[in-house]
Amino acid sequence: MDDVKQTYHVPVLLEESIDGLNLKKGGIYVDVTFGGGGHSKEILRRMDKSCKLYSFDQDEDAERNIVHDERFTFVRSNFRYLKNFLKYYGVEKVDGILADLGVSSHHFDDSERGFSFRFDGKLDMRMNKRAGMTASDILNNYEEEKLADIFYLYGELKNSRKLASVIVKRRSVKPFDTIGDFLETVKPLYGKEREKKEMAKVFQALRIEVNQEMEALKEMLYSATEMLKPGGRLSVITYHSLEDRMVKNIMKTGNIEGKMEQDFFGNVKTPYKTINNKVIVPDDDEIETNPRSRSAKLRIAEKR
Repeated sequence: MDDVKQTYHVPVLLEESIDGLNLKKGGIYVDVTFGGGGHSKEILRRMDKSCKLYSFDQDEDAERNIVHDERFTFVRSNFRYLKNFLKYYGVEKVDGILADLGVSSHHFDDSERGFSFRFDGKLDMRMNKRAGMTASDILNNYEEEKLADIFYLYGELKNSRKLASVIVKRRSVKPFDTIGDFLETVKPLYGKEREKKEMAKVFQALRIEVNQEMEALKEMLYSATEMLKPGGRLSVITYHSLEDRMVKNIMKTGNIEGKMEQDFFGNVKTPYKTINNKVIVPDDDEIETNPRSRSAKLRIAEKR
């Protein structure tokens, strides 16, 4: 099983994120990003017999990593439906919720899934292979302006308009089908020295749009706020500034926009108190053994 965990995904900030949950006897916990099961296994290892753990993942590949433990329930669903599924299982409130928002190494390393520009393959990028639009659907059908917005907002690409224009010109000749097709079209826009970094941003933007990641995260964060008991903890690992801003805002102000509401005395009204005022990042050793952890940021908050 350990081999599966290593090849599927190396859990990031493992000790710190689970310490952040402050596990209690008889508690109910949720791992909304099961993936390779690394964080879930560590939660189970630390939990007592009377605790319960519900772990969510929409990807059928993650089911191979399921843990056989009577305290554990696997929920095959997008975490945006957190509240609905917990209610379905008769859970009213929980003591802690963990989210590791990174894409599993497994996805980047599987050429069939289309998440990485290191391989040729279909332009898919769906986390849930049973549903929704693929990356090629988006590239072939979205209007130029909408494509430009996606690359600007989700990839923070300065040349998003030029990129969208090149894509629209090329697809009118021949629709995009493979990663190779796509790279051939967009690589000339970037110099050799910037190519890798910029391609990573382009692929990130497409992946976020394909999986509606920002909408799903917003829904999950509001559901988490509602489902946590007073004293319950939210422990979230993010990998890019868009996610991190939403998590930071909900913890500081109770909403993802970061709009501050104040009470009569001028205190900010928020359902949380932050546990770590300074964001937690991996140390040099972790980055060396797992380079993909380098952009990770952990924030922890407690429900008031």
